[in-house]
Amino acid sequence: MKISTILDHIDNGHMALPEFQRGYVWNRDQVRGLFDSLYRRHPIGGLLVWATESKTADHRGDGPLAAGIVKLLLDGQQRITSLYGVIRGKPPKFFDGNARAFTGLHFNLETETFAFYQPLKMQDDQPLWIDVTELMKKGDAGLGEIIKNLGVSLQNSTKIGEYVSRLGRLLGVREIDLHIEELTGADKTIDVVVDIFNRVNSSGTKLSKGDLALARICAEWPECRDAMKEKLKEWAKADYRFNLDWLLRSINTVLTGEAKFQFLHDKTASDIQDGLKRASKHIDTCLNLISGRLGLDHDQVFFGRFGVPVMVRYLDKRHGQMDAKERDKLLFWFVQAGMWGRFSSSTESHIDQDLAALEGPEGGLDKLLEQLRLWHGGLRVEAGHFKGWSLGARFYPVLYFLTRMGEAQDWGSGLPLKASLLGKRSRLEVHHIFPKAQLYKQKFKKPEVNALANFCFLTKDTNLEILDRLPEEYFPEVEAAHPGALASQWIPMDPELWKIQNFRDFLEARKELLADEVNKRMKELLHGDDRWLSGPPSEIVPPTTVGGGISNEEEEQQLESLNAWVETQGLKPGVLGFDFADPNSGEQRAVFDLAWPNGIQEELSQPVAVLLNESAAVIAVASQAGYRCFTSVEEFQNYVRTEILVQEVVE
Repeated sequence: MKISTILDHIDNGHMALPEFQRGYVWNRDQVRGLFDSLYRRHPIGGLLVWATESKTADHRGDGPLAAGIVKLLLDGQQRITSLYGVIRGKPPKFFDGNARAFTGLHFNLETETFAFYQPLKMQDDQPLWIDVTELMKKGDAGLGEIIKNLGVSLQNSTKIGEYVSRLGRLLGVREIDLHIEELTGADKTIDVVVDIFNRVNSSGTKLSKGDLALARICAEWPECRDAMKEKLKEWAKADYRFNLDWLLRSINTVLTGEAKFQFLHDKTASDIQDGLKRASKHIDTCLNLISGRLGLDHDQVFFGRFGVPVMVRYLDKRHGQMDAKERDKLLFWFVQAGMWGRFSSSTESHIDQDLAALEGPEGGLDKLLEQLRLWHGGLRVEAGHFKGWSLGARFYPVLYFLTRMGEAQDWGSGLPLKASLLGKRSRLEVHHIFPKAQLYKQKFKKPEVNALANFCFLTKDTNLEILDRLPEEYFPEVEAAHPGALASQWIPMDPELWKIQNFRDFLEARKELLADEVNKRMKELLHGDDRWLSGPPSEIVPPTTVGGGISNEEEEQQLESLNAWVETQGLKPGVLGFDFADPNSGEQRAVFDLAWPNGIQEELSQPVAVLLNESAAVIAVASQAGYRCFTSVEEFQNYVRTEILVQEVVE
């Protein structure tokens, strides 16, 4: 079928995009390459379409479909959207993406090359740069005007004939035939078609089961995505950032008691609306409990987030009613699941197992906890579990909630650091107890300098006041001004351990104190039901299995500024200190400074990690996991501008 006919079919509703297709993600280089191939008559591949009845076809956009059989694009969306955008000068009705990717394409008559409009680059030979969209829109009628302008502007008018031939060849792109393969027949259900789509797009990003479920829902309730996004925005304002898949998972558990999205297939629009309302209410309850009781009041310390759909199911079964013991036991389970990485791998199957533990006459919190203990082993924390380093280590949130839950005091003011007295984390700063500059002078390595046991939380003013002084100097001042403030932050009180030459001994002693404090707080949540903390301790994985992560507050501020810049570009921020776990064992393998595990354009572009000052080993782990890695802010910003925002880089 000719390209011009395909575009006409899009205009009159005979060809469209299925609802489950994702948006447009091509960048300018790809559009430029497409037109260069077409101009040179190189093959660009065929199209795959699904021929189906228009009355049952779920399609993207608000453009009406023609009556009868319509063709839904399964393979070729990016090419056809690019062709439509350049030739028509506007996006098709099903468009969802950045139109700048195909706006302003020009063709140079002398060099026969394509480039996007740049005034400075093109001003010297302006007549030779032809606006491709204007030419395509005017067609043969516009040739005369272009030729006239060329004749007046060019001294070497003998080349006019050659240029006219090239213009004709460019216009001829519209008449190129593309092979179209059709899927037809009553057996081609949406499930079959999506499976074929995923096979065809095996080299790209496949549709997830959540995408398919959401596509089905939107077919009956088109406003569903927007309604869910509004809830996500509300939580983002409170410093909790979740995605559609996560929220849909909670809706699923409320309505079906299952983790797998296939159980949503028979739910009506009214069911989904009710599920969203109930799930949102219970999520609010969970966030209030986790923030207020545990003090985990922002995204970076919100570990084990896929435990929330399980908590939502429990709350829904009890109509939101819990006494203090139930509440705390549920929070105990949430903390334990986060500490041991319950949902860092095999997420769906673990959620399903936990949901099953809540069902039936024998189900409930005790069965949920027993299942966690059988899966992990002992639930008691040992000193060795604080082996991690960096602000992204799995026990970093544990240190944070100890500070918030306990009696930890600020060393400058002596005030308690409880959540009720301090707002968001902009009011708290991570403090290196032994200053990193002093430790590096003594040749200590990065993992020791940034060990969790060398971290505590203080107010910004106190952090600035201490600066890079050693504990043996400022600890006596703190204790004199605020007796007990050091011990409140689990500092070993032996002055010999405050000396830098005994730094490693200090770390070991503090890890013991931290482990004891965790177990104390866990006992509080159990209200005396200590049986869950009995039994042999779980295996402690050697610290060499974990690397990377944010090294200090300066690096954290740099990454936060980068995240803020990303948001100003209209994109979603990444995850600071992303816990990358082994997909099979769930053990933490590395911590990425800043990551977009589903891509900056969620589920559309590849996973991305910003890794500042990291070792080659950490970069290798990220690369092998399919992440595109950037080791500087500038490299990353250039990637966003050129490949995500498709802005032209001026050289």
